[in-house]
Formats: sequence, C-alpha cells, structure tokens
Amino acid sequence: MVRLDADEREQGRVFAPKFNSSGLLTAIITDSETKEVLMVAFMDADALAKTRETGLAHFHSRSRGRLWLKGETSGHFLKVQEIRVDCDQDALVIVARPEGPACHTGAVSCFYRLLEGDSLERIA
Repeated sequence: MVRLDADEREQGRVFAPKFNSSGLLTAIITDSETKEVLMVAFMDADALAKTRETGLAHFHSRSRGRLWLKGETSGHFLKVQEIRVDCDQDALVIVARPEGPACHTGAVSCFYRLLEGDSLERIA
C-alpha cells in the first residue's frame, strides 16, 4: 500500500486508495447518459482491480462475503466509462453505462423512493 501525506493524497497524481478498516471503499454508481445515481456499493481491492481490468463493475458483497460482478445473474452489467476519485481517496464515483436496471428490484435506480414525512413514496 502506498503511503502519502495529506497534501500528496489530496492534490497529487498518485492513485492510492484508502480502504476503511474492513478493507472497503464506498462506490457511487451513476448513469453516464442521464447522470442519475443508480446505486451505492462497496469495493475491496479485488473488486477495484477486476473493475479496472475488465471495464465491468465488480463489487464486494458484504452479505455473501465475496467478489461479485454486477449483472452476473441478471445480465444487467454496468460498463464503466470512468472512475472518479474523491479528495482523500476513500470513495469513488463509477460513471457507467447500464445494460438494464441497476436495482435488484427491477427499478432503473436503487433510489426509486422519496421520503415524505414518515412514509416512502415510489417515484420511479
């Protein structure tokens, strides 16, 4: 793992992802065309490496405790267009072209409900 001081991490050109104590980064996935937030997931070092290698979004499944390729069962892959890195390199925005709905419920985005008072209203 590359060690950088705060200035190098925040202003420099070296990619040195800062994984949390569980070995994960937060990944926010957006649609490259609509700019809509599609989902939030987690990446470990293996998922990040596989994503960069294949151009398809891979994540760490906390519930299954393993690497998973988004779309491996549904066919709804996320083709990565770019990876944006936040200032302290502990979160990513994955700009992707979805091949079908991103949410396991079949919704285009996992963010298909709006909080209205104490209830959730479907918006998509």
